[in-house]
Amino acid sequence: MGGLLAVSRGIDRMNEFIGKAVAWLILVAVLVSATNAIIRKTLNVSSNAWLELQWYLFGAAFLLAAAYTLKQNEHIRIDIIYGALSRRRQHWIDLFGHVFFLMPFVLAMLWMLTPYVLKSMLNGEVSTNAGGLIIWPAKFLLLIGFALLGLQGISEIVKKIAVMRGVIPDPTPFISSHEAAELEAKALAKELLK
Repeated sequence: MGGLLAVSRGIDRMNEFIGKAVAWLILVAVLVSATNAIIRKTLNVSSNAWLELQWYLFGAAFLLAAAYTLKQNEHIRIDIIYGALSRRRQHWIDLFGHVFFLMPFVLAMLWMLTPYVLKSMLNGEVSTNAGGLIIWPAKFLLLIGFALLGLQGISEIVKKIAVMRGVIPDPTPFISSHEAAELEAKALAKELLK
């Protein structure tokens, strides 16, 4: 288990670094959008390349940060039932979901995306819009995003098993939305009483 946990820590570090780095792509996308809008309104000049660049940047941020979001345990879930269960049952649900839903979906996407991306790269696929960008880098981001998500899924499975066996402490203890609201209210009351 020690070797698997070492691999898991390596995957976590990589996705942490990538997730934090690609967050800056949102700022770049906003700057490109603002610059494009200013130039279009003041000089009456525009290009589809600028619009497509915005889409690529946002897509890259979304796709490459998905694994980081999983690592942070921030994916959307409905905790009406989940939050009422014991932490051990929550771990079993997470493990089941990772093994039987996340990993098969990621593997299917990687299987289907690989020829799709390779064909686009080999053909040098370009946007059908006048002045548009080449398309294969955006498609390649899909492949990278799902590969990173798959690696993080493996890391999460290893960590869930280790937590359930008592080898490591829970890296993401669950706090229901009700408990989070109570903690926030206590912190705010404490701040106001100072």
